[in-house]
Amino acid sequence: MTSEFNVLEHEMVPEHHLLSVDEQKAVLKGYGIKIDQLPKIRKSDPCVKVLEEIEDCEIKEGRVIKVVRINPVSGVSIAYRVVIRG
Repeated sequence: MTSEFNVLEHEMVPEHHLLSVDEQKAVLKGYGIKIDQLPKIRKSDPCVKVLEEIEDCEIKEGRVIKVVRINPVSGVSIAYRVVIRG
């Protein structure tokens, strides 16, 4: 499936990055949380679909996406989302 429009290139959409399994473990350990405590992002989300094309793999439930927002006033904000069914 090839998208005609890459939603990640839109100026209003923050950067999305698929974490490796090791990075995912480090983030959870660093925050002292379990994966089910992270905010969710659905597998059907357009950003996840584009990441699947970029990474050339299926992003399975339970993987973690890093979301980087850049704001000229408040600076850089990083959030993490766990991929869920849907």
